[in-house]
Amino acid sequence: MEQIRAGVITISDKGAAGEREDVSGPLLADGLREMGAVVVRQTIVPDEMDAIREVLISLADEEQVDLVLTTGGTGATPRDITPEATRTVIEREMPGLAEMLRFTGYRKTPLAVLSRGISGIRGQTIIVNLPGNPNAVRDGLEVLAAVLPHAVKMVRGRDTEHDHHA
Repeated sequence: MEQIRAGVITISDKGAAGEREDVSGPLLADGLREMGAVVVRQTIVPDEMDAIREVLISLADEEQVDLVLTTGGTGATPRDITPEATRTVIEREMPGLAEMLRFTGYRKTPLAVLSRGISGIRGQTIIVNLPGNPNAVRDGLEVLAAVLPHAVKMVRGRDTEHDHHA
């Protein structure tokens, strides 16, 4: 498998201000490395539209990573705007990834359906919003690991044939 280049973004006002330790970002980065990905950037930004948009665009357009995973800002509080910021930068939706995260998360806690995270594509970069909860991040990575390598190949436009008649 070709190596996946990834970016990890923690969206947290308190994390960005140094008032709270970022647990979920490092969990995502470590999980990606365990999958064989290279994490080219791991960063924390506040729950602000421009800050989120800027780092998403930079990772997709300038650093041309294959995958960006965000953690945080997907709930229903007034400051949770990660899905809205993501929606402004993606060019095509890939809703199944976010749906799968909610569906599998629901098996552990009904509260998983309250996550408003989305997933989509900008250029050749897949962007997926995960909740900020470390347990949700762990579970989400486990679920995504099964499909991300193929999804990246599809977005790259390579190895997309499915041999259903063998």
